[in-house]
Amino acid sequence: MTEHELIRGCIKKDATCQRKLFELYAGKMMSVCMRYASDASEAEDILQEGFIRIFSYIHQFKFEGSFEGWLRRIVVNSALKQLQKKRIVFKEISDHHDSSPRLDPYVYANLGEEELMKLINALPEGYRVVFNLSVIEGYSHEEIAQLLNVQPSTSRSQLVKARKMLQNQIIELQKIAV
Repeated sequence: MTEHELIRGCIKKDATCQRKLFELYAGKMMSVCMRYASDASEAEDILQEGFIRIFSYIHQFKFEGSFEGWLRRIVVNSALKQLQKKRIVFKEISDHHDSSPRLDPYVYANLGEEELMKLINALPEGYRVVFNLSVIEGYSHEEIAQLLNVQPSTSRSQLVKARKMLQNQIIELQKIAV
């Protein structure tokens, strides 16, 4: 069954097609959820809410662009709605200069994907959300500000702080490895 046929079946509310679509994309979307959630249980809740929204609005998919991208956007929005319920506090910072030490590119190259994801997940919630939206999802600071109901300067400052914190964590890992 092609993706197009699967989507058409979901539009007709065919349970078999819905199950196949879920099985096809749940793993990838769970990875997205884990980036925004504080634990696996919360990620599962976000995933479930995301797929409820996907099946509710699948008739609006225009068959233009990437279907996976469309799914991802709904899942990210579901994660953001969940985070809004928790009332994330974003703090403004006044210094925008970068005093972080510079790392050699090999340090980043030797860091595995799993290690990097652990470091990102260990960031404070506000930093993690902005980092994910900006660096991983590719949203601009203006878009992030709109999504999170904050100022663009808050998004920028949270990203600067997240990057500094990640750099410091990587430096610590490098010291341990040496």
